[in-house]
Parts: sequence; C-alpha cells; structure tokens
Amino acid sequence: MNMQKLTGIALLSLALPLSAMAAGKVVPEGKYDIDPMHSKVGFEIPHLVISSVEGKFNQFEGKIVVDKAIEKSKVDLSVDIASIDTGVSKRDDHLKSPDFFDAKKFPKMTFTTTKVSQKDDMLTIVGNLKIKDQTKEVTIEAKYLGEVKDGMGQDKIAFKGSTKINRKDFGLTWNKAVEAGPMVGDEVTISLNIQATKEAAKAPAKK
Repeated sequence: MNMQKLTGIALLSLALPLSAMAAGKVVPEGKYDIDPMHSKVGFEIPHLVISSVEGKFNQFEGKIVVDKAIEKSKVDLSVDIASIDTGVSKRDDHLKSPDFFDAKKFPKMTFTTTKVSQKDDMLTIVGNLKIKDQTKEVTIEAKYLGEVKDGMGQDKIAFKGSTKINRKDFGLTWNKAVEAGPMVGDEVTISLNIQATKEAAKAPAKK
C-alpha cells in the first residue's frame, strides 16, 4: 500500500469521529442540579392583540438525570409561584391572588418528564405540567447547547427550550367581562434557559 493511500485512510479515521460529533451532541450522562443563578424560567402572553407582557419566576429548583439511553432521562422542575415577576408589583400581586394563580393555595408549579427523545442537538421532552389543581401533558422542544467545566472544576450542561400552553386549561381565568375581550390572550409561551451542575461523585464508603 502506497503512502498516499495510508495518508488518506489516516485522515478518514480522524474525520469519522468529528463527523459523528457534528451530527449530534451527546449529552453526558449523570445527575445534575439546575442552577437557578444561571437559569431562567420565563413566559410571554399577548396583551391587547398588538403587544405582549413578559415575565419570569425568580425562584425554582430541579434535577436532571441523563441516562446513557437518552429516552430514559428525566427532568423534574418545581417553580415557586410567589416569585412571579413581570416588573410591575401591582400586576404581580394580582397574578398571585385567587383571581389567577392563587399562590397561597397552590404555591408550586411543577413539571415531570414522561418521555425524552433526541435528534441531532434537539431534544423533545414530553411531561406533565401541573398548575393549580390541573395537570396537562406538554411538549418542550429544547436545544442542547453543550457542556463545559467551569473555573471551580464543576461540569455544566445547558439547554434552551420552550413550550406553549392555553392558560384556561389550567384555570388561569379572571373576570368574565374582561375575558370576553382581547385584553389578555389565551396562549402563553413558556421559555426555559437552563444551566445545570453535575453532582459530585460520592466517595466510596469506608470499610
């Protein structure tokens, strides 16, 4: 075999893993804690047809378990309703009242996965979203952004995704006269920018 063929084979062997990586990022398996300081749970809802109101929840927690078989992976997220923030305190107080979320009676919004699939760097995450006393299946389309080791040696992964819900499916309604008009839209877009930290491996028990 001549040198040219050997060089070609060598280059091909190097290119194969690179092309496999380019086709889709592999999410490293492990258990991760969602980092609320570097993550965001936000939402946007139409207002008066021509504009929208944006907001976020400032307090939430969750865990991600990435299995070697991606379809066995799990996500659990819990959001404190009382931490809702639209930039207007009077509006936030109204949203927390029994007219909408009724935060004292239903303090948490939760999401738990039932199915996960991946194509290239896109993940389809199906799960049960619970708001107030209503639970509905929703689908989150999320992009896996990659992994990195931070300055403290911690392994991080990140995702960005969204889903849409009808607020009335979860009992988020108010005055019938107001609801009859175009003041507030029904469709809510929930956006997720998630960074998670891998749990440190536990030291083996001493004998």
